[in-house]
Amino acid sequence: MAETERNSPSESTADTPAGAPEETPEQALRHRLTVFRGAKRTLAEQSVDHTLAERLTALLADGAEVYDLDEFTDIYGNGAVTELERRTAEELGFPAAAFFPTGTMAQQVALRCWAARTGNPTVALHPLAHPEVHERQAFSQVSGLRTVHPTDEPRLPTAVEVLGFEEQFGTLMLELPLRDAGFVLPTWDELVAVVEAARERDAVVHFDGARIWETTTHFGRPLREIAGLADSVYVSFYKTMGGLSGAVLVGSESLIAEARTWRHRYGGQLFQQFPAALAGLIGLRKELPELPSYVAHAKVVAAAMKEGFAEAGVAWFRVHPEPPHTHQFQVWLPYDAEVLNAASLRQAEESGVCLFRRWFPNPSGPAGLAVTEVMVNAPGLAWSAEDVRAAVAEFVRLLS
Repeated sequence: MAETERNSPSESTADTPAGAPEETPEQALRHRLTVFRGAKRTLAEQSVDHTLAERLTALLADGAEVYDLDEFTDIYGNGAVTELERRTAEELGFPAAAFFPTGTMAQQVALRCWAARTGNPTVALHPLAHPEVHERQAFSQVSGLRTVHPTDEPRLPTAVEVLGFEEQFGTLMLELPLRDAGFVLPTWDELVAVVEAARERDAVVHFDGARIWETTTHFGRPLREIAGLADSVYVSFYKTMGGLSGAVLVGSESLIAEARTWRHRYGGQLFQQFPAALAGLIGLRKELPELPSYVAHAKVVAAAMKEGFAEAGVAWFRVHPEPPHTHQFQVWLPYDAEVLNAASLRQAEESGVCLFRRWFPNPSGPAGLAVTEVMVNAPGLAWSAEDVRAAVAEFVRLLS
C-alpha cells in the first residue's frame, strides 16, 4: 500500500524512551520508509521505496526503451504525453485519450461531461468507491454532482440492484477492482449483466479503472474486452504500474475533446509532464506484461498467510478475498492498528523481512479489528509458501 494513499492515524510513540522528544509525523514517515527500503526481502517494490536519485536514474535508463530521449520536452501535453495517450487508448481499445495529473480530476471531468450529456447529474456508485471515501466530497463540492448507492454490501452492485434502484441516475460508475472492499471483482457474467442493466435504464457506464490493468486474470478476458464494456474508463499509472503520477481518461473522440476543455478549466493543463509520461510508458512496457504472474503468485502468498496464522495459533484472522481476485488483498487481525504497525516495523528492522507495511482500523468490520493491504509484485515472486509461513510466524511472535 502506498504510504500516501490513506489518511493515516498519528504514529505510535509506545517505543519512545521516557523523556525523549516524540517524532513528528514527517520524521516517523521518513523512519518507516528508511526501514522498509532497507529490508532484504519484501513482497512488493513500491515507488516510495526509492530516493530521488534512484528514480531519476531509472527513468533515464528505462526511458530510452519507450521514447526518443533526444526529442524536445513536452509543451502543454504534446510529445511524450501524446504518446502515452496514444498507447493507453490502444491498450484499452478506445479511439481517444487525455492525460490528467490526477485520477481525482480525470473522473470529475468525465462524470461532469456525462452529466451534461445525459441531463442528469446523479452518479450511482458504491459507498466505498474512491470518490466517496478519499476525495473530500469533490464530486458535490467542485463538480455539482450527486451520488447514490444501489448497494452498501462490500461488493459491486448486481444487475437486480441496478434495475430495481428507486432513483434515476445518469451514470453508473464501477470501480474495478473495488479497493476498499478488498480489491474485489464480480464475475465476468455479473459485470456484463450490471452494465446491461444500466443501459436498460438509459444510463452511461464509467469504469474507475485505476487498477483495471490487474483484472484480466480474474475475468479471463483481454484488457480491451473488459474496458470495452464501458463508455469511458479512467486508469492510473502510479498504483499498479509503478509510475510517478498521472492518469488517463479514454472514451470517444467527442467526449475526450470535451474533457480536454474541462481539464484546462480545472487547472490540469500543465506546462511539462514528461517525467510522469515516461514513467507511464515504462509501466506499459515492463509492468503490464508481468501482472498475470503477480496475480497468480498472490494466491500462493494469501493461502500461505492463512496457513501461517493458523499454525501460529492466532485465534481469529481473515485473509480477504479468498483467493485474491488481483495481486492485492486484505488481511484482518483483532489487534490495535498501532500494535501491528510497531510489529511490522520491528520485523523489518530486526530480520530484514518486510511482510506487512501499514495497518489501519478496519472501517468495514466490527470494532477492534485492523486491516492491511498486501501487494505482490516482482520481489514477491521469489517467496515460497514456506517463506511466507515463516515470516507470518515471526510476525505473530512479535505480537506476544
